[in-house]
Amino acid sequence: MIDHAQAVALAQRALAHLEAGTTDQAEDVLRVPVAEYLDPDRWQREIDLVFKRVPLALALSAELPGAGSYKALDVLGTPVLLTRGQDGVVRAFLNVCRHRGAQLCPAGTGTRHRFRCPYHAWVYDDQGSLVAVHKPATFGDVDTAELGLRPLPVTESLGFVWVCLTPGATIDLDAWLGDYARELERLELDKWHVYEQRELAGPGWKVAFDGYLESYHIQALHRTTFAPTSTSNLMVVDSFGPHQRILYPVKSLKTLRDIPVEDWEPAAHCGTVYTVFPNVSIAGAWEGHGVVSQIMPGPGVDASRTVQTILTRVPPVTEEDRRYTAEFSELVERGVADEDYRTGFDVQAALSSGANTHFVFGRNELALQHHHRWLDRLLADAK
Repeated sequence: MIDHAQAVALAQRALAHLEAGTTDQAEDVLRVPVAEYLDPDRWQREIDLVFKRVPLALALSAELPGAGSYKALDVLGTPVLLTRGQDGVVRAFLNVCRHRGAQLCPAGTGTRHRFRCPYHAWVYDDQGSLVAVHKPATFGDVDTAELGLRPLPVTESLGFVWVCLTPGATIDLDAWLGDYARELERLELDKWHVYEQRELAGPGWKVAFDGYLESYHIQALHRTTFAPTSTSNLMVVDSFGPHQRILYPVKSLKTLRDIPVEDWEPAAHCGTVYTVFPNVSIAGAWEGHGVVSQIMPGPGVDASRTVQTILTRVPPVTEEDRRYTAEFSELVERGVADEDYRTGFDVQAALSSGANTHFVFGRNELALQHHHRWLDRLLADAK
């Protein structure tokens, strides 16, 4: 888990802000054109030049717990199949039969050692090899070695399965994460357990993800969910390339004033969010419960979907543990779906009204500014 000394240092920064009524801030406000949320050409460039080029955290290792485990999913219109082979290695393929293009299995998780096409019964193993052609005597001669599933670049690390959606590309995860890999390593996500997973409909992906990057809205929007315990408009932000670690202190942070620093246990007083650019948020992982949110662009500029996974450090066994975990899960879903995304849908619907030509990101919305600057940077650098 996170180093205790580091946690104390972050809590000290947060407590200093609490005492002063301040927060980490950018140098100035940032004006972002509303057109960036509406322009379909811009959206397509974000998909083609960012989402389809960078390593995407498409699954948690915990979703593929043993040999034969698989996960099938649609990512930006690309059908993806993740498998853990009998050798324990995770592989990624296009979930498409090489005969006539049918998808081998529907979205979801399970255990299979063979994948049988529902259209003409061609069969593939969990390493993507074509192992059976139905009625080969009448079909004709084919080179089965050349008709295995199309692989996608993939690597498993830090509790995630990372995939690049461009066949033939390479994944350099060390270059992509840099020092941030150490931050994710401290979370030990490979040791956590999936309690529950759901999919939430959301507004355009940038409108949806913006809400994960600032606490300015907590008091106004989350009055009955997060605001009773969380401190609004106070953030401690550290960036690692495009990725960020954000500390949102809870209201009990003030109790540390009366405790010697050497006796501090910051985890109980600091809500943390780790963002993996461009679309993943990991929240609450300092204590025994956490939530991973994967925000995926929808089929156009005005829609997204979020895979929200509730994690537990250990499986809930006692009745008290199960009740607390269920309450935590319900709170997270309500705060995101009924408050953040409901408001986001309103924002999305009003974008084309002409009320705003630009959005103004405040100095107190430092992480939000950082994310948009990096998105612009990657689009400008892409060839």
